[in-house]
Amino acid sequence: MSVIHAIILGILQGITEFLPVSSFGHLCTVQRLLGGTRGSGVLFEVMLHIGTMAALILFFRKDIKKIGIELIGMILDLIGNANIFFYNRRTGKNLTYAKIVSGTYRKLTALLFVSCIPTMLIGYQCKRLVVRTAASHMFSGIGLLLTGVILLVVDYSNINGNKGTREAGYGDAMWMGICQGVSVLPGLSRLGLTMSAGLFCGLSRKFAVKYSLLMSIPAVIGAFFVEMGEFTAVSMTVGKGFTYVLGMLVAGITGYFVIRFMLNLVNQAKLRYFAFYSFAAGILVLAVNYI
Repeated sequence: MSVIHAIILGILQGITEFLPVSSFGHLCTVQRLLGGTRGSGVLFEVMLHIGTMAALILFFRKDIKKIGIELIGMILDLIGNANIFFYNRRTGKNLTYAKIVSGTYRKLTALLFVSCIPTMLIGYQCKRLVVRTAASHMFSGIGLLLTGVILLVVDYSNINGNKGTREAGYGDAMWMGICQGVSVLPGLSRLGLTMSAGLFCGLSRKFAVKYSLLMSIPAVIGAFFVEMGEFTAVSMTVGKGFTYVLGMLVAGITGYFVIRFMLNLVNQAKLRYFAFYSFAAGILVLAVNYI
């Protein structure tokens, strides 16, 4: 992979990551059109996601800081409750346990933890399948078409939920986590599927979009740890490692400058427009596959 290719793919990742149009599907397709060769994993794509994740963390830094503080508090309360449990067993007393999930950000933290469970299990089990499907235009095209169908169904269903953090249930978080796990396949938009699942569960559109983006952060970090072994592969060279890091930096910088505009677009525009784009992109990709 050349430096120019890494820059092009980094820009593409930065633009498409915050839209419900499958950045992974676009990356796989454009990389093949540019003549890029794939290794035994998807490390480059994961590193591009790390770049846009950094932009996401900067954008939601206040929320993430509060989530981190509440997470530490929840862990400390769990340890404290364990001590109370053993103390009660030993003394026969009945001391009151601390409430673990209390307040908006503790509830949000708990929801994110629940979403991570199916995402982690599905993503890990599909690792080999992802590598194989990423090398095919056909799978990316089919995934884009399926994304379009889902977005179109959601748009014409006129779903108007109003649930926020306090009203959202753990079942809602589980469904969104499942959709995030399935969306590791190319062409299936992670944001499109998780947001659609949230809307069907009654979440408000603004919260569904925000939650979908927040839940992607631990997923991307987990994917990086799974793929980082590729750095020690025989095929990895200094030049290749440099282009990977360059692509990540370009994706992060691009994402930082476009994220606010893209999120306003996703929150306000009708999903049918993204569906029509996905249909057009999917048909084009399939046409390229059979030419």
